[in-house]
Amino acid sequence: MKRQTSKLRRHSRSQILEVRVMSPRIAWFGCLKFLKGTGKVLAILALLGGLGWGIRVGVQRALYQNQEFRLQTIDLNANPVIDETALIEKTGISLPANLFEIDIKAVAEKLETLPGVARATAERHLPGTLVVRITPRIPRAWISVESANLVAHRQVGDILIDHQGIAYPCPPLQLETAAKLPVIQLSTVGKHGITPGTKIDQPELDPCIRLLDAACENDPLAIESIDTIRQANDWSLTLITRQGTIATFGLADHSRQVSNLRAALDHAAQKGYDIKTINLIPKQNVPITLKEDGAVPPALSAADPAPQPTPAQVRQDRSARDRDALLNRR
Repeated sequence: MKRQTSKLRRHSRSQILEVRVMSPRIAWFGCLKFLKGTGKVLAILALLGGLGWGIRVGVQRALYQNQEFRLQTIDLNANPVIDETALIEKTGISLPANLFEIDIKAVAEKLETLPGVARATAERHLPGTLVVRITPRIPRAWISVESANLVAHRQVGDILIDHQGIAYPCPPLQLETAAKLPVIQLSTVGKHGITPGTKIDQPELDPCIRLLDAACENDPLAIESIDTIRQANDWSLTLITRQGTIATFGLADHSRQVSNLRAALDHAAQKGYDIKTINLIPKQNVPITLKEDGAVPPALSAADPAPQPTPAQVRQDRSARDRDALLNRR
């Protein structure tokens, strides 16, 4: 028969007595064991440190102290913003410097701080060439604000805007191209002002740009014949040509109005007179004035701009017909 054991007795047997004995000799051997393990770790760290130092010295001698990798050439693409001399001054590059000592990221970032630069990149091309590529801003028009004493004289330093509406001062290398562009006159500088390198936030700018786009839509060279564009009031724009013709446009339907302006100017050139003012808002019977004596000729029809013969011409033609008839009777 199986003997029964009480719970108290089973619990007392499960208890274990753990006794640790410590003596100076045991402590000494424990310390030696710890030092031995620590020494291995320190030896490994020293080995790795020496290896790293050796690699660093090797890299220094192979790359940074190697005369073959000395900066010898700056390969800069042709651009209207900056040349090699200005690039060195702006970025602080030392000409005797090693190519690997030049921070190419910092070079690109410094170049992109120039208002006339839209994007810049820099690369190392071994053994000694620094390749820099500049994407310049493409000018669209000059900006003039007389109320803010910001007058565009089409000179270096005057404010231009690119196709994104970003303002920047005209660089010297871009003046020849920009001199052909029109001036957009604004009444105010807007809520945030005009700061080089930032987009112009001015409501008057948008309709002027739309008119400029319509004028150059089918003829890119037409932009060279425009002198000034401004918003005259809440419902019209004023465009002044390089020949001095003052044209009034609406805020919309610019394609039709530009077409009528071209037709009127072509007709005036053929007939030998100069248009002083023309209002292109009406779709028919476009009113114009002439430059010579300020006379107001008959309004030109957009469909048929040909002028009517004068009374003197009518009498002359009638006399010629009567003379011919008399000669035939004889």
